[in-house]
Amino acid sequence: MFNKKMVTDLDVKGKKVLVRVDFNVPLADGKVADDARIRASLPTIQYLLDHGAAVILCSHLGRPKGVDPAFSLKPVAQYLGTLIDAPVTFAEDCVGEPAAHAAAALQPGQVLVLENTRFHDAEKKNDPEMAKQLASLADLYVNDAFGSAHRAHASTAGVADYLPAAAGFLLEKEIKYLGNTIADPERPFVTILGGAKVSDKIGVIENLLGKSDCILIGGGMANTFFKAQGFAMGDSLVEEDVVDVAKALLEKAGDKLLLPVDMVIADAFSADATTRTIEVGDVPDGWRVLDIGSRTVERFSKVIASAGTVVWNGPMGVFEFEAFAKGTFAIARAVAESGATSIIGGGDSISAINKSGLEDKITHISTGGGASLEMLEGKVLPGLAALDDL
Repeated sequence: MFNKKMVTDLDVKGKKVLVRVDFNVPLADGKVADDARIRASLPTIQYLLDHGAAVILCSHLGRPKGVDPAFSLKPVAQYLGTLIDAPVTFAEDCVGEPAAHAAAALQPGQVLVLENTRFHDAEKKNDPEMAKQLASLADLYVNDAFGSAHRAHASTAGVADYLPAAAGFLLEKEIKYLGNTIADPERPFVTILGGAKVSDKIGVIENLLGKSDCILIGGGMANTFFKAQGFAMGDSLVEEDVVDVAKALLEKAGDKLLLPVDMVIADAFSADATTRTIEVGDVPDGWRVLDIGSRTVERFSKVIASAGTVVWNGPMGVFEFEAFAKGTFAIARAVAESGATSIIGGGDSISAINKSGLEDKITHISTGGGASLEMLEGKVLPGLAALDDL
């Protein structure tokens, strides 16, 4: 159950409201290349404007080392101005005189975008002084940045120590789907895990083993499980340091964890490599696994078709190359057509769903890869914990 105060619980009329959004979007030639995260924040921004607030937005962008114009949020502020019917201004810093001056001048019905919070080392250190400076700009604080809620940073957690703090609509939606749905799923509950590394998802597997009815494993992470079963994996990606962990997980999971039964292998990591489909077994030297095979697609799809709830994180293969995208797109179709409550857990899974053109048939697509993984692990998100309880 969602037990934090919501933006709707705050009296925002005539108030300045600092909103932590997730504007960590890709830029190309100085322009926004994908606006999904910006659009996801619009309901909260619009609600505040409609209820007479002056809105101050803060976010990080990328991983800059100090001030770096390549990571400026100015293009994002300009783009936001095309999406909403309100004046949007930009402050050249998120703290200090530029931010204070711009915030003081801001009127109800207007929006101010602050410069990249990660231009300051104090952000990632959750420095109280930076949190105080951010808080001094506003009367209220709203966190709507699910993609950063797993970080205990000055703008995601620290600032909530100094202002009344509530959740925005996106954060609430994410928590309800990733938290509440998993806590009480419609069964059968099927988890699909892919991507490159087992190490990224050990905690997820351990947490969901007791909750899922079935866990389907694909992508590069399946290679490490095959190695744990004693198969030679050729030149495939294998995490040697977690082979023993994978072996222990297999023993613990029993028949609840399903691995591929066939795989597409290639003689090079390239789009035009020579390919073969083989039964699961030893992979020849000089070859590597880059996708699941058709029999695996059929097996996994049958499990998905019977599901009441599906959570998916991570592609089934190197879907960026057309030759190795069939498995991922087939699983995407199976999820979309299952009729189950379907949740896509951020990251490359979102790209796969979007490329397949099936996003409209998914119940919920998460905006946060790292945050969604931590929720699936059962961890408490600092950005959520910092907000005021109901």
